[in-house]
Amino acid sequence: MTKKYAIAGYLTGRDIKHIREVLNMTQREFAAFTGSSIRTVENWESKEGKITGPIVTLTEILLRKPGLAKKMEVPANELKLRLWYMYREMVCTVIDVDEMTHEVKIHNYTDTPLYREFGVNNDPDYEDYEEFLESRCFPKGRDKMKLELKKLDIPFYDPILIIEKTQGRMAEDDFWIRIER
Repeated sequence: MTKKYAIAGYLTGRDIKHIREVLNMTQREFAAFTGSSIRTVENWESKEGKITGPIVTLTEILLRKPGLAKKMEVPANELKLRLWYMYREMVCTVIDVDEMTHEVKIHNYTDTPLYREFGVNNDPDYEDYEEFLESRCFPKGRDKMKLELKKLDIPFYDPILIIEKTQGRMAEDDFWIRIER
């Protein structure tokens, strides 16, 4: 037997415009949030008939939990370096760092500590950050480390340089890191 869900079967253009206004988003912002084009949002909002598809489920979720969109928003990076800690294609934690002042700010995008880079620690310090970097590289004291560095074309052991080359990927692990400067 197929499961049933307490979700509307369709929306109207008025419904789409309403949720966009509840979320306090422009058409451009709503398009970016839903992974659609501005033209699609315009078409939805001007449509007289029924709108179906995944947007119906997303809208239903957003009506029940309007704070979700704000929670998923990525703030501007005020520091010099940003690391995106990912599980497959899911953003888990965004880590902003200033290596000169040793300032670290994180933004978690999951409530599951297993997927958060620092687990339940919502205020990691620079030492926590350095431990994290080294955990996504081969150990500093690795046998034949110089050969590994040479393969990566890196002159010395530097976790950031290693992660830039390897994306911090580990064997049999679906977590990885994207670095943004």
